[in-house]
Amino acid sequence: MANDQAEKQNSRSIRDKITGARRVVIKVGTSTITYENGRFNLSNLEHLCRSIANQMNQGREIILVSSGAIGVGVGRLRLAKKPKTIREKQAVAAVGQCELMNMYSRLMAEHNYTVAQILLTRDDIEEKITRQNICNTFEALIEREILPVVNENDTVSTREIYHNGTFGDNDTLSAIVADLINADLLIILSDIDGLYTHDPRISTEARLIATVDRIDKTIVDSAGGEGSLRGTGGMRSKISAARIAVDSGLETVIANGSIPQIIDDILDGQEKGTYFRVPENHR
Repeated sequence: MANDQAEKQNSRSIRDKITGARRVVIKVGTSTITYENGRFNLSNLEHLCRSIANQMNQGREIILVSSGAIGVGVGRLRLAKKPKTIREKQAVAAVGQCELMNMYSRLMAEHNYTVAQILLTRDDIEEKITRQNICNTFEALIEREILPVVNENDTVSTREIYHNGTFGDNDTLSAIVADLINADLLIILSDIDGLYTHDPRISTEARLIATVDRIDKTIVDSAGGEGSLRGTGGMRSKISAARIAVDSGLETVIANGSIPQIIDDILDGQEKGTYFRVPENHR
């Protein structure tokens, strides 16, 4: 009985923190917004933009961190596969980023919102003056109810392309951005429902973990392998991002980006995906 009461209170506390979030960073990956051939998954994109607009209509401040430049470039150029050399990947990313922003601009315009592109490198974040300029830009855009769409600047930075563990992927970038702009909540949209006890792609015994109180070795080991062929991040990179966010005092949710209205459901307090709790000593 006491355990049931504690669990209900715990669930209510989580729900209150999420529903009370005003500034929210949402990260979406390549595998959510494109198909295997690099063409746009219009259904997922339309649901994503509609939910973002719906939350902005309620007064929330939304920042979108979106992967997909290289993947979309591959689709736009009708390439059989992702190029291998850095110069080719950077060229494809330059094409794909234009297509990506054009799609977000068109879809958000249907809901009377404007988008703005912010391309970052790690040097931008680490240098004091440029970091302050970035923060000022975010604040100015948010004040005007403009949706910032953030991506790593693949045409000048090779970190995400190499996937060498610095920025490495946009999961990490989303956590850094969320901390930088003092967000209340980070939502990482994946291609599965959240963190499982085992890799659900290879284990029939895998069970979804609803809440993580502490990111330890057991949690990391549950994350499985790397991401899809189209993206750079897997569940391990999402756990790493969640650790960065939690250590910064930021609530985090990992959920399935292919579920319609998943953002609305999460921010409405429904138990979706995996919630990473911020320990009391980090608040």
